[in-house]
Amino acid sequence: MNDKFTHANTTSYAVIYIYPFNVLSSKDTAKVGGKNASLGEMIRNLASLGVQVPDGFAVSVDAYYEFLEYNKLASRIQDVLNTLDRQSLSNLSIVGVQCRELILSGNLPEAVTKAVKESYRQLLEEGLNHSVAVRSSATAEDSPTASFAGQHESFLNVTGAENVLIAIKKCYASLFNDRAIKYRIDNSFTDMQVGQSVGVQRMVRSDIGSAGVIFTIEPENGNSNIIYITGAWGLGESVVQGAVNTDEYYLFKNAIENNAESIVYRSLGSKEQMLVYGEGENNTVWRAANASLRDQFILSDEEVHLLGKWSLQIENHYHTPMDIEWAKDGATNKLYIVQARPETVHTNRKAIAITEYKMVSKQSPLLVGKAVGRSIVTGTVSIVKSLTDSPKVKQGDIIVADITNPDWNALLKKAICIVTNKGGRTSHASIVARELGIPAVVGTLNATEKLVDGQQITVSCAGGDEGYVYSGHMEWQEKKIELQNIPHTRTSPMFILADPMKALHYAAYPNQGVGLLRMEFMISNTIQVHPMALVKYDDLPSDAEKKQIDALTRHYTNKKHFFIDKLAESIGLVAAAFYPKDVIVRMSDFKTNEYMKLLGGKYFEPEEENPMLGFRGASRYYHERYREGFALECAAIKKVREEMLLSNVKIMIPFCRTTGEARQVLQTLESFGLKRKLNGLEVYVMAEIPSNILLAAEFAQLFDGFSIGSNDLTQLTLGIDRDSAIISGLFDENNAAVKMLIQNLIEVAHHKGVKVGLCGQAPSDYPAFAQFLVSCRIDSVSFNPDAIIRGIQNINEAEVESRQFQEAVSDI
Repeated sequence: MNDKFTHANTTSYAVIYIYPFNVLSSKDTAKVGGKNASLGEMIRNLASLGVQVPDGFAVSVDAYYEFLEYNKLASRIQDVLNTLDRQSLSNLSIVGVQCRELILSGNLPEAVTKAVKESYRQLLEEGLNHSVAVRSSATAEDSPTASFAGQHESFLNVTGAENVLIAIKKCYASLFNDRAIKYRIDNSFTDMQVGQSVGVQRMVRSDIGSAGVIFTIEPENGNSNIIYITGAWGLGESVVQGAVNTDEYYLFKNAIENNAESIVYRSLGSKEQMLVYGEGENNTVWRAANASLRDQFILSDEEVHLLGKWSLQIENHYHTPMDIEWAKDGATNKLYIVQARPETVHTNRKAIAITEYKMVSKQSPLLVGKAVGRSIVTGTVSIVKSLTDSPKVKQGDIIVADITNPDWNALLKKAICIVTNKGGRTSHASIVARELGIPAVVGTLNATEKLVDGQQITVSCAGGDEGYVYSGHMEWQEKKIELQNIPHTRTSPMFILADPMKALHYAAYPNQGVGLLRMEFMISNTIQVHPMALVKYDDLPSDAEKKQIDALTRHYTNKKHFFIDKLAESIGLVAAAFYPKDVIVRMSDFKTNEYMKLLGGKYFEPEEENPMLGFRGASRYYHERYREGFALECAAIKKVREEMLLSNVKIMIPFCRTTGEARQVLQTLESFGLKRKLNGLEVYVMAEIPSNILLAAEFAQLFDGFSIGSNDLTQLTLGIDRDSAIISGLFDENNAAVKMLIQNLIEVAHHKGVKVGLCGQAPSDYPAFAQFLVSCRIDSVSFNPDAIIRGIQNINEAEVESRQFQEAVSDI
């Protein structure tokens, strides 16, 4: 391909109409727009690292201005734009249509046409064996402050020089889409200030492969430890449009850098349909995905790791988080990066306050989907099928749709929430919701069927990964927290967590890590199967429960690997979210009656009169009834620490009654590859039985730290069943006997050089209890998420009082 084609215009310099991608760099935005400049930058600088970008050429901004001059369009378009009511935008659609008609009525200058045809011919000579993508690339596009993503048109599966020329004019016209005009107004760009280049790029056969989007920063919460990959079968427009429920992968950057197992969490999307090549005027068409495709992931682990590596290289090159589009060629099985732009939502957001939302009303939801945002709203449903429904949408409505698209951007500004049938975290609805700062629930499957116009609903995105839609006006509580006012304390504030999908959100709060990660929630919610039922799978009777187990584990020949992988990914997501802060994972502490509720549990659990004081905690781990199940727990921890490189994970042993039992557990851990101190592994013990404290010196020689379980300790110190309503009034963590044990433990542990923390509600509920812990010089306190801010404030007040007291004493 020639480096350039020139045409002498009325000025004294030559105009360049064509730039091959491989001569461009990020400095050429003024010549070829942000998108094309970025493609050239990657081809020139990242190809040597293995990053594959499809080649092509850019039709320059000069060609666009030559087109306007040749057809005398600039002043005519400006005259039309001057009629726009920029306050109400009531005539936006009329103005947009008139501008686009002017563009499409023009003719490309002969020199531009000749240059494009010659460049396309050279692509054919270089081995172009199917179609090209023709993409808009505006001069203000893909900047760190205004991405313009989705504002202008792209045309896929374009074949033949004449069709390429038609697509170029359509790209020019897309500068005056309603959404693009509105976006320029919102971002203070004058209309004729933005020039349009067009990229002509080899198509990747993702129509018979897969494609999607990558964020090098977690898109919902902005966690910089994570790379997020999502995608579906077929052309990537299906993902960008939000027309499918996608597969998702969360990758840990540190593992990518060290060529380790970087996938810390994944989820399988339903992927009901796919966008593929069409024929004739229909360049692309929708086709239903068959059941086999829907039930398998779109990428192998090796392919996910490669995309993660490329994405990190791209982020490092640009020195900023990136929004990337990828595609897999189904004919060659090769992966490509087809676009990359700076991420703008989280990069430009300087959060100084958060608002916590808590649902008060109790009701089953009508719909469940993926949550975008963290708030709760109530409003009136307005079902939108197309822009013809715009007049009925009122300011403050909740827009409900199958999917949304960029043409709706002005309309969506009226909404306080968006609910869609289809889509994932990178869908158009999700991106717009983040930009507008409103919640959205996407991928509900049937919102447009279950909801009706005018219906009052409440939408909650305050529950982590899932968003809920309720009928009517529900009650909730809001609490605004100014993060810059949260003090730093000597005593480390940590979290008590159970749900891995909430970790990315809470990692942004003031904290020093996770002092208690409950394994039970992950087993009961994600795995659902008793570990021994997977160990002894072949021995299970062929009943309804085994059929349920078969359905859950259908992708695994070795059923034990199902447990290991799912548990490792749940723990891994939390550990990656908080890295490098400590995440202390408590090994399973179900009681026998709780284990029995798991699928297959009834075959392995004994009946007990008092499960609270029975076969639980440490006593299970080395016992023949459960030892092989405990081996699966250990394998998951080992995978997280050694394969995912999440060395911030520590483990904690619950309900360890004697030092002899402690030694048995440590030996069992070592036999399963988790030797204390090896590779920095620390093992903590729950201090929740009086024997743990009475023999604290001996326990301190066996473990790296204590975590006081104040609920069980109070129960066993005062001889109270904490679940008994009759004597619940006697349950009191402030009891002198309980506090005496706590104080004694901290003194002995510190004398032996090990740390002590406490997991419980009391320090946040009772300032006096926090003051007591601070006076004992406890190392950390772990709180439930809804209590951590108040807990930090209580600790700070106690530390201030302690310092003032010490200063007063020293002055005497």
